[in-house]
Amino acid sequence: MLKAWRTVENKLHETEDLNHKGAWVSLVKPTETEIQRVNRETGVMLDFLKAPLDDEERPRIEVEEGTILIIINIPTIESERGRTRYDTIPFGMIVTANNLITVCLEDNILLEDFVNGRIKTWYTFKKTRFIFQILYRTAALYLKYLKEIDKKTNDIERELHRSMRNEQLIKLLDLEKSLVYFNTSLKANEIVMEKLLKSPFLKMYPEDQDLLEDVITENKQAIDMAEIYSSILSGMMDAFASIISNNLNMVMKFLASVTIILALPTMVASFFGMNVVLPMQDNPFAFIFTVGLSLTLSGAAIIYLVKKNMF
Repeated sequence: MLKAWRTVENKLHETEDLNHKGAWVSLVKPTETEIQRVNRETGVMLDFLKAPLDDEERPRIEVEEGTILIIINIPTIESERGRTRYDTIPFGMIVTANNLITVCLEDNILLEDFVNGRIKTWYTFKKTRFIFQILYRTAALYLKYLKEIDKKTNDIERELHRSMRNEQLIKLLDLEKSLVYFNTSLKANEIVMEKLLKSPFLKMYPEDQDLLEDVITENKQAIDMAEIYSSILSGMMDAFASIISNNLNMVMKFLASVTIILALPTMVASFFGMNVVLPMQDNPFAFIFTVGLSLTLSGAAIIYLVKKNMF
């Protein structure tokens, strides 16, 4: 999808002129035709336009022929078979002499607030500030999703206390993977932001620099939260693994005790079931004696095993 906007009298208006000075061009899941059109009308290299569409692309800054490419990782939510998965995808911002171009390979909510006018004091022609506001919104989105992950972790923990099932453990594993992705992406984004702070390529006013410093602070807070939640979740997974192992040991110990108790009557019955001359074989109380002996041995075994905490 290809769309372009520009700010006119403090209001956002859609435009068809991609190379209009101060315009914002947005590419989301673009087709090859749309990429070629942007390349043709703005003069941006195809490599810059296609780089953010590679889901393995790492955050970085690249400058070529006066055009600046900034790639960061943004958080996303995916729903699959009733399970919510958090992940990150590349998001590209290309700064040209006339405009700002954003490129992403999936629909995302990052830019919705800008398009819907919920972000105050932003203008498409103030490219540097627009970039920093996108970075700030990205850090805020990470913090929002991290809080959601923490809430989901607490909910799953309560469910596991009631009934330990594989479904809950798989959900915890998904959240743990999401935290690893978030932590890795946040640290990579931090490197990009630090470079932007020292970059001579972007023209910054004092208020722009203050905004970028706020973005870096928010990003550091998100990194700290991701690391804390990851440690908590990892410890929780280890604890539940120990509980599962302990429960299995208790079940195996119980089954072993039951096997021993059942083996004693079987042994007695085997002895008195031999086809040879046996004691009391002509006694009318031989069966009662055999049953009594079996029960006595089993009872003694039960008392012994109870004292050894085998039950």
